[in-house]
Amino acid sequence: MTELTRKRPEFRNINAFKDLTTYRMAAAAWVSILHRASGGLMFLLLPLIVWLFDTSVSSEISYERFTSAFQVGVGFVPGWLFKLVVLSIIWAYLHHLIAGVRHLYMDATHSVSKQFGRSSAIVTLVLSIGLTVVLGAKLFGLY
Repeated sequence: MTELTRKRPEFRNINAFKDLTTYRMAAAAWVSILHRASGGLMFLLLPLIVWLFDTSVSSEISYERFTSAFQVGVGFVPGWLFKLVVLSIIWAYLHHLIAGVRHLYMDATHSVSKQFGRSSAIVTLVLSIGLTVVLGAKLFGLY
């Protein structure tokens, strides 16, 4: 059978109830979705980021308030929950930065092959999660 006469695969619309539970997204799809989610998370938490920066550099008294927020909390938010929110900001920043560098590199070098997309997506995920774990260990006082 020649290449032209071979039956081509038939594509159909997916059923949200049957197919989505078994559909396995590629690593590049996860990086793309998480890139958008990290950007949205950073945008939503921007007032907190500005407050953190302002209280850390304004004066010695505000710096003490900044450090006590991580120990005892702020208002009704306990310190450990405050640390988790800051850890999510750390992850969002790192993932967004690394995924953005990945996209810039792919645009600059025209690296649009499936193999490079998969390998660079895995590197992006490993780097962002690895650096988040290291910085999270520092945040929670493990070293």
